[in-house]
Amino acid sequence: MATPPLTLDQLNAASLDDARAMVAGLYEHSPWIARAALQQRPFRSLAQFKYALCQVATNAGKDAQLALLRAHPELAGRALADKSLTVESTHEPNKAGLTHCTPAEFEKIQQLNSDYNARFGFPFILALRGPRGLGLQKAEIMATFERRLQSHPDHEFQEGLRNVHRMAEIRLNDRFGRSIERGNLVWDWQEALAQYSDPGYAELGQLTVTYLTDAHRACAQRISNNMREAGCDKVHIDAVGNVVGRYKGTGASPKALMTGSHYDTVRNGGKYDGRLGIFVPLACVQGLKRANKRLPFDLEIIAFAEEEGQRYKATFLGSGALTGDFKPDWLDQVDADGISMRQAMKQAGLCIDDIPKLKRIASDYMGFVEVHIEQGPVLSELNLPLGIVTSINASVRHTGEMLGMTSHAGTTPMDRRRDAAAGVAELMLYVESRAAADSDSVGTVGILNVPGGSINVVPGRCQFSLDLRAPTDAQRDAMASDVLARIEQIAKARGLHYHLTETLRASAAPSAPAWQQRWEAAVAALGLPLHRMPSGAGHDAMKLHDLLPQAMLFVRGENAGISHNPLESTSSDDMQLAVQAFEHLLNSLAQELS
Repeated sequence: MATPPLTLDQLNAASLDDARAMVAGLYEHSPWIARAALQQRPFRSLAQFKYALCQVATNAGKDAQLALLRAHPELAGRALADKSLTVESTHEPNKAGLTHCTPAEFEKIQQLNSDYNARFGFPFILALRGPRGLGLQKAEIMATFERRLQSHPDHEFQEGLRNVHRMAEIRLNDRFGRSIERGNLVWDWQEALAQYSDPGYAELGQLTVTYLTDAHRACAQRISNNMREAGCDKVHIDAVGNVVGRYKGTGASPKALMTGSHYDTVRNGGKYDGRLGIFVPLACVQGLKRANKRLPFDLEIIAFAEEEGQRYKATFLGSGALTGDFKPDWLDQVDADGISMRQAMKQAGLCIDDIPKLKRIASDYMGFVEVHIEQGPVLSELNLPLGIVTSINASVRHTGEMLGMTSHAGTTPMDRRRDAAAGVAELMLYVESRAAADSDSVGTVGILNVPGGSINVVPGRCQFSLDLRAPTDAQRDAMASDVLARIEQIAKARGLHYHLTETLRASAAPSAPAWQQRWEAAVAALGLPLHRMPSGAGHDAMKLHDLLPQAMLFVRGENAGISHNPLESTSSDDMQLAVQAFEHLLNSLAQELS
């Protein structure tokens, strides 16, 4: 007979010894973590208990953390073969299929285990049930093992701890019978959408969806179907390719709430950047529809067609059209194959003449909210699933070229060189130090190219980019002014000359206080501490900021928060919490209007 799931009320009311027995085995041979966390009862939510467990380990110090890592068995090691694993650790390899390794696979794992222990001093730890909880595929486990073997020791130490906490989270879900149905739904929607990718990338198993390609249009159709099936009353694809779904309210409020994010991707990108912000609110719509519940306002979900600027130079094309910031000359931009945006739009069946009609009237809306994967390591390092965005950083971008003199590497004395690449290298180091001197500023030279470069030739040309971001416009402008002045100094000192073209300038977009507070109330209702943070990345909310009050919610990323990368991921547990937070915001807003 199956043991009934535990409840928080039982955990909170039990004696300390009984409570410890209820959650025994969450952390491998390390009962001290649960023992200390249980001192903080009562817990308002399972998420709060999970965070308390993480904090105990975080505050215990490095020696205790190292002992925690070393308490875990090797992956598919001797403990599995001689059946001396804990019950929990036996179940997880079964889920991942590691109990059915071929002799060659088993031998390879043992070699990896040996190499890993020699390099890091603790066993390789991976939450084998993965971010969806179903179990990772054997090939994915092996690839992760090999990749992490090359990590920096400090990074790998923290990655091991994060996987320990993920295993504990899954074990806790099992004990308490926690339903993450909507988080799983959001996960599954994104996995299904990721099957579409542009030619040249699809064949390599890489995800790339650029504006108005066949893959992009297939994504729009699938999102349209998802919206209809979830319960949106009206769904259409507008004149720039945005997919717009509306869940009608009771009509008590004349204004709607707008939400959404983009569905295009960078080249060889991840599955969650942008798309998470489409499907989290859609999961809420599905819940409302199933409950036959209507809000006193309309909810408009927009899957923005373009945000990344990958196929054409125009960026924020989808959200910009809604603010009236679609520039007609964009239509004449051409992609790498010489296809103009005008041609691509006509081929997709979009009505270019209707683009000006997309501009929204601010008085028709209460505001804009966006859910987005963090795209950084902060929440992961803090063991927090959600964060509240205070502002989207101001940014400026340039493309440039440094010009010197191409010459023979063997015969040109060092004091006679006009090395364009060395000039840009000096600039890169300055950008790094100047940005680091500012709180929350960042600077990047992401493109560095020597056309026709050769191992025995002093570079006469070097193409480069500049990306400068800061929390305020004034801070950005001060940094940009210093960087441009340094370029001038470098060029003069090295006998070089250069040219720069500004390609983007975006003002900072501080969150509207009232909407930020609504997100804060939603996160607090989940029993989680509030972490307020700026966003260094640009988002559709930055464009909508020109028209509407806006605020964003960040969701923790896996793999140290990496983004714009195939390793970009988050867990269905964190997605579930994002859905719950969004649902809380909707219900609270409904109560305010009532």
